[in-house]
Amino acid sequence: MAEAGCSNERLTNGELNEKEKELDDGTEEKKEFVAPAVGMEFESYDDAYNYYNCYAKEVGFRVRVKNSWFKRNSREKYGAVLCCSSQGFKRIKDVNRLRKETRTGCPAMVRMRLADSKRWRVLEVMLEHNHSLGAKIYRPVKKVSTGNKRKSLSSSDAEGRTIKLYRALVIDSEGNGNSSLNARDVMNFSELPDQLNLKRGDAQAIYNYFCRMQLTNPNFFYLMDLNDEGHLRNVFWVDARSRASCGYFGDVVYIDNMYLSSKFEIPLVAFVGTNHHGHSVLLGCGLLAGETTESYIWLFKAWITCMSGCGPQTIISDRCRTLQTAIAEAFPKAHHCFGLSHIMKRVPEKLGGLRHYDAIKKAFMKAVYETLKVIEFEVAWGFMVQRFGVGDHEWLQSLYEDRVRWAPVYLKDTVFAGMSAARPGEILNPFFERYVHKQTPLKEFLDKYELALQKKHKEETIADIESRSVGPALKTRCSFELQLSKLYSKEIFKKFQFEVEEMYSCFSTTQIHVDGPIIIFLVKERVLGESNRREIRDFEVLYNRSAGEVRCICSCFNFYGYLCRHALCVLNFNGVEEIPCKYILPRWKKDYKRLYIPDHSSNDVDSTDHMQWFNQLYRSALQVVEEGVISLEHYSVALEAFEESQNRVREVEEKQA
Repeated sequence: MAEAGCSNERLTNGELNEKEKELDDGTEEKKEFVAPAVGMEFESYDDAYNYYNCYAKEVGFRVRVKNSWFKRNSREKYGAVLCCSSQGFKRIKDVNRLRKETRTGCPAMVRMRLADSKRWRVLEVMLEHNHSLGAKIYRPVKKVSTGNKRKSLSSSDAEGRTIKLYRALVIDSEGNGNSSLNARDVMNFSELPDQLNLKRGDAQAIYNYFCRMQLTNPNFFYLMDLNDEGHLRNVFWVDARSRASCGYFGDVVYIDNMYLSSKFEIPLVAFVGTNHHGHSVLLGCGLLAGETTESYIWLFKAWITCMSGCGPQTIISDRCRTLQTAIAEAFPKAHHCFGLSHIMKRVPEKLGGLRHYDAIKKAFMKAVYETLKVIEFEVAWGFMVQRFGVGDHEWLQSLYEDRVRWAPVYLKDTVFAGMSAARPGEILNPFFERYVHKQTPLKEFLDKYELALQKKHKEETIADIESRSVGPALKTRCSFELQLSKLYSKEIFKKFQFEVEEMYSCFSTTQIHVDGPIIIFLVKERVLGESNRREIRDFEVLYNRSAGEVRCICSCFNFYGYLCRHALCVLNFNGVEEIPCKYILPRWKKDYKRLYIPDHSSNDVDSTDHMQWFNQLYRSALQVVEEGVISLEHYSVALEAFEESQNRVREVEEKQA
């Protein structure tokens, strides 16, 4: 049986009617079908026809075939237009016939075509009728397709077949929109917690919001997952700005499922990244029926489709087995880590009832934050377990088993782009923290969602302007500080500047080992210890002059994206005046969005793919928009360029008319 799907980057904007409505006697639910939408796909013409016919009966009109197109040699059908039976008008010579006039020139129709995938794809839809609609039509329509006599379906058979067509919007791992599940997979997929817990009017609110966004937000993207009864199960969406941010900042992603796992009114899951100012940026949202592996996999594959098949390098999530399984399935190449701040937040809850809690917490913090080598972590953990007799503590045992996914000492080769929270007090805040509480209803959230994004976009724009127009004040005469002050955004530079200032707390840089071109240095630093007393700590730094490589045991560069004070001391000790290019991340540059175009494949655009045209034009226009807000002069030039482009496009249109 076929599943309704979507093309690679095509929007699937299925209409949602109210999820459950009672009949007058209140004893039976009526089954409602998703309205036709651009991007829907079917395994065959018959499936497509049957779907539209069942939808028409639900709404209260009849269907006829307005046009069909066939291949010249094989007579294989490759296109069709299905319309309302009230489409068009009678011919003049038929007007005086006794039969009552039923045609009103109704515009309702769907146009579909056989796609390269050998599936029938809906290309154009008109839902509005210009006449009153009748009651539901349960008598089967006996329209037959050309060359193939269609077997009349009973109402129940047609309805059941159409429902099965909408088992799920299944997406394969390559993001091409085709179903990759066999019959057994589909059967298992339908055995989920079966639908979103929506209140009356919520489904309509989602549909209205998506419709509005498609009209006002170019490149808005969403997918819906329906169960066997046609009820909404899972939803994914991403607005145009967030979708563009996926290309820029989708390398490290935090999956925020706090709202779902904590049983909020809205079962929200958010994809969050960090932008070139170190601010959180939304990369997509979903609503899930439940915390199941299947629902998470559906959501992740929907996001991959939005990302054009490109997955993140690092994924950070809550410590959850269901999430872990789903991430391994959907993102097999990504490095999956558990958010350290989530674990630390649970320490009072999990350990608070233990005797000597304060001492245990202190030993726990020391093992997590102060160990630089794996052997040091193992020794510190072993001391805590033996000293306080917590070897049989279930939570601590499970933490130790998972240590390679959350303890900083095991994650030094993982790129976090500032989202590691590897220092005491650092946390990963939920993106909608100030906008959503536990009882926030869905309708209210859809309004707050837009407010949150508007505020974030405004903050980013202001930060862009400040970074480009105002040079930061230098605090030292170090050449490294001057170098990056010209390149990095204001907020990221301030963090790097702090490392430059702290170079002066490092009082000794000594060569301790040489192995060919590789030299290991020991850098001593005075750090604040217990009771604010200064302690001396040793940091080993590997330096390779010929390769221009420097790496500190603290791994600040992988955790935060800039070199630490210890590595800077070694570079300075060896007479290096500029930070090597490999340690200047493009994602922190103040003009990053202008210099970097995420989708390099867009240089080879398919001459027949309108969706590729749209995406390439949108990306190019966005580049101009990002630059156009720098100053009034930039704005004027950008606006003039857009007006000129519009005039030239109109000239082409007039020539072709």
